[in-house]
Amino acid sequence: MKIGLISDTHGYLDPKVRELFDGVEHILHAGDIGYASIILELEDIAPTTAVLGNNDFGMEYRETEVVTLEGIKFMVHHIVTPRYLTESLKRRVIHDDPQVLVFGHTHTAFNETIDGVHFINPGYAGKPRFKQERSVAILHVEDGKTRLEFREL
Repeated sequence: MKIGLISDTHGYLDPKVRELFDGVEHILHAGDIGYASIILELEDIAPTTAVLGNNDFGMEYRETEVVTLEGIKFMVHHIVTPRYLTESLKRRVIHDDPQVLVFGHTHTAFNETIDGVHFINPGYAGKPRFKQERSVAILHVEDGKTRLEFREL
């Protein structure tokens, strides 16, 4: 299974995303969506699970989502500092016991396993600005194993 990971679109879905996400079977959007229409466009590619970011207002998404895909439990939450989880998020991670936690907010790609949880930030996918690196990620899941691939926008 191929899972598309995206965050921090801030109201802009780069046309390259459709090509980069070709063949994905599910998309996880880790917040700062911008407009609900972004999720509708992603849904046109594959079923999408999305969470609110700190810049999202008036949308019907939650702050945290937990979804199981191909036997792997994912948690999606916008603001995460992997080595220093807030107490409430730490309790949530203990309770939900995800294998993978997808987050955004920092606009910087991240891929590290800490205390048994694989933390992934696909990077910034919004409009090009200030020569900031932009990326999404593809998570390949096969036989309970994962392989991550960052893709530049």
